[in-house]
Amino acid sequence: MTLLSPRAVGRAYEDLGDRPALIARQHVRRRAARRAGRGRRAFRVALAGLAGATALAGGGRAIHFALTSPRFAVAVVEVRGAGRISPGAIIDASGIAPDANIFRVDTQEVARRIEAIPEIRRADVIRSWPNRVTVIVEERRPFTLVHAGRLHWIDEEGIPLGMERRAVAPQAPVISGLTPEELAEMREKPSPRARMAISLIRTLLRKGSPLTAQISEIDVSRPDGPLLYTVDGVEVRLGTENWESRLGRLEGVLGQLAAAPEPVTSIDLRFRDQVVLNRGASP
Repeated sequence: MTLLSPRAVGRAYEDLGDRPALIARQHVRRRAARRAGRGRRAFRVALAGLAGATALAGGGRAIHFALTSPRFAVAVVEVRGAGRISPGAIIDASGIAPDANIFRVDTQEVARRIEAIPEIRRADVIRSWPNRVTVIVEERRPFTLVHAGRLHWIDEEGIPLGMERRAVAPQAPVISGLTPEELAEMREKPSPRARMAISLIRTLLRKGSPLTAQISEIDVSRPDGPLLYTVDGVEVRLGTENWESRLGRLEGVLGQLAAAPEPVTSIDLRFRDQVVLNRGASP
């Protein structure tokens, strides 16, 4: 018998047992699983790449079809909101070619072309699939007439809208004193003198004054302010300021003069708190 003591020198004992086959197979299976996982990842990457390439190829074919198919050739251009301007003139200005591909229609550029028409304030262009384009316009509305050699309509911003060849009765005083050259320049920017007359007309309309019907013309050719003409031919010098109060005085004066035995040829309102009447010839 051998007695083992804690002080005895230890020695290594070899493992005389056999490793079970189950444990050995576990190591083999883990290595195989790792290899299989790497294979699956590679397959997924390859599959994703193939799907992307297929999508690109399919997308390219779809784009080519959309840009070339007769199905998307513009067949109808509808115009809404036109009154003074004919739909045909608006379509011509749009620049949309017959059978143009609807995807190639630049709606913003088409709107800019249409808004270049003086009578058009705003244009919106809408594409409706598969082959219809709708143009919605807001026309400038005539505000009053300008006499510059001939009668021309302008809107409330002073933009010329074209010549008036018929006999008409405008709802606001006619503006005179502008040259044909000045009227032509108003297509780019309103004339300061035209703006002055428009501002005066707005004042009359805002007050709801009966003077709107009594004043037939506003002459803006003078440097000392607008010269008004009544329907009876009376000249009214208004000056360049305090229009509202002076128009109030003018309304009262015209009411008193309607019963006066002697006609008045001119009224001067440029002086503070006084009205100068001229019963002789016009100055």
